[in-house]
Amino acid sequence: MTPDKMDPAEKDPARPGAVTPESDYSRPTVRGKGMRTGYTTGACAAAAAKAAVTALLTGKPVDKVTIRLPIGQDADFTLHRCEWTDRTPGSEKVLCSIIKDGGDDPDATHGAEICTTISLGPATEEDVTIKGGVGVGTVTFPGTGIPVGEPAVTRVPRRMIIESALEAARTHGLESGKGIIVEISVPTGEEIALKTTNARLGVIGGISILGSTGVVQPYSTAAWRASVNLAIDVAATNNIEHMVLATGLQSEAFTRNHLDLPDMSYVGVGIFSGAALKRCVSRGIKRATHVGMIGKFSKMAEGYFVTHVAGNKVDTNFLAGLAGQCGASKKLQKEMAATTSGRHFGEIALANNQISLFTLMSQMVCDESHKLLGDDAEKLIVDAMCFDFDGTLLGYASTSSEGIPLVASSGASPRG
Repeated sequence: MTPDKMDPAEKDPARPGAVTPESDYSRPTVRGKGMRTGYTTGACAAAAAKAAVTALLTGKPVDKVTIRLPIGQDADFTLHRCEWTDRTPGSEKVLCSIIKDGGDDPDATHGAEICTTISLGPATEEDVTIKGGVGVGTVTFPGTGIPVGEPAVTRVPRRMIIESALEAARTHGLESGKGIIVEISVPTGEEIALKTTNARLGVIGGISILGSTGVVQPYSTAAWRASVNLAIDVAATNNIEHMVLATGLQSEAFTRNHLDLPDMSYVGVGIFSGAALKRCVSRGIKRATHVGMIGKFSKMAEGYFVTHVAGNKVDTNFLAGLAGQCGASKKLQKEMAATTSGRHFGEIALANNQISLFTLMSQMVCDESHKLLGDDAEKLIVDAMCFDFDGTLLGYASTSSEGIPLVASSGASPRG
């Protein structure tokens, strides 16, 4: 139930899901240095709901609509579609849709068509009933904050949709004794969901309708961190005791060859390794395994747990010093220190058979993790597994005297 967030360095630059043109409403939304903001799936669904209620009650198609966002701002949306899907008297249905534009945020739902179909039924205790249609996921695991069996529409979007629909109903005179039925669908939702972690969280059959503010900020670290927390919360609720904290998609894929764990155990933490560790402790997780490559690991080994490249660069002098502790000559250390990236450093280390430094670095990642946790350190076993770019497990370590529970076929033997 998360946006497709990951470390930009490990993400394909292609924007998945961009199958339809941008809608005009997003073009003027510019944030600093040319970075465009966008709107969430929740905001798009709310706008489509208001438009469809308006069209149904007035009998006239709608081409633009304005809604109030949770942050207290108005937002204008241009409709992609507004059409009657049933004109039978007493059973009329109107479908309106918005093309979701995430601005300059790398979100899998960017370009998706968010559809809302409105019909009327007998009034119930709830003035507005929300249903999930094609491409909207169904919640099958507890822990997401949505009841099992319900469509994956989170709390704030649900409120936005209801308020927007009711606003249109008040404006255009909904007949007394009638209730509004809202069906949300995303034609490409099932395909898009394959690019997200929804299935891991038990959201099956499509995407989630998300967004706490209605606005997507470029590279929103708050949303990214929230998605990490949610993944750990869902795992804990479902009695998962061992989490894999992956810095990127490649690292996660490589790890699956070495650990026998369910999908729900894996979370892409990106730059939030430290926050993920603390969340594991607060939710009673027993074990956390850092997995990543030399660049991220070198930062964590120095105690930096917000590992974005803009925050701190790979310190090749530090890495050369580790090589020295493992027996590298002064000449080789100098050559290593002169490299300009973790990948380049790793290539030189492997070419000179300096394998043991990866084990040392992994042990330091474990030690620094426990330092970060302070008094809570004994509540969490921490492992570290460092991979090369071709998936080779270069080094690993653990705070457990029993080592890491690697699968026998992985070609590596557990060690602390």
